[in-house]
Amino acid sequence: MSRQQNLAERQAAFMRAILDENAPLPEGWSNSQAAGMAVYRGNYRSALVGALENTFERTARYVGEGPFKQACAHHAIAHPPSGWTIDEAGAGFDMTCAQLFTNNPEVAELAWLEWVMLRVSSGPDQTPLDAQSFGQQTSAFDDDDWMQLRLQFQPLSRAREVSANLTGLWNALEDGFDDARPAPMLDQPKGCIVSREAELPTFQMTTPEAARAFSAMQNGAAYGDAIVMIAGEDAGLATIQKAAMQVGAMVGEWLNEGIITGLNP
Repeated sequence: MSRQQNLAERQAAFMRAILDENAPLPEGWSNSQAAGMAVYRGNYRSALVGALENTFERTARYVGEGPFKQACAHHAIAHPPSGWTIDEAGAGFDMTCAQLFTNNPEVAELAWLEWVMLRVSSGPDQTPLDAQSFGQQTSAFDDDDWMQLRLQFQPLSRAREVSANLTGLWNALEDGFDDARPAPMLDQPKGCIVSREAELPTFQMTTPEAARAFSAMQNGAAYGDAIVMIAGEDAGLATIQKAAMQVGAMVGEWLNEGIITGLNP
């Protein structure tokens, strides 16, 4: 066995021992080193829990200190960060919340929103495409050009369908709950699009169809694909025309919000 392989195995054993109290310690450890593992383990978990508390401030206020710390500890053990910085500890925390707060699905959606807002704020700056420039670039488009149109969006912007009252919860949790708590869930699902306005992250509630169309086009779907997705595969002409108007209105709204940054060739 090479020296490099031996070092890699010892490092892996050390990491397993930090994450799992029942894992065997690295081979050849002395009693003093074994005793010190508890310190390493405590420091590691404290650092990750602290990072999660800073990232998910509203989620922490919503569920309370005790349940939140338990969720953080569970996440830190089950999903150690895979990136180079401790900031990556928040990746997947919404899924952890979905598993732990099954009776309160709004917790996972609130955690998702906080994580995406943080990610969007750290994205690279890009100049948005305004409606006038969009009109100039598409002025000579025929029907085929429109059907094949693909858009570029703000880096790290995200959209999804949600059932939680994210607007009410987000505003109420800015400084802590008052006596009048907002309803945690919506009467009907909505869409949520997270983007950036200048340097500040923001989100808007929209229709579920708009969120699905945004995600699809962000992943490379064409304008025509979004129309078919909303209208349905076997839709009649009237339904297709209605869907085309919906997608056109969505694109106009995204232009006004500064979320579109260009056209893909």
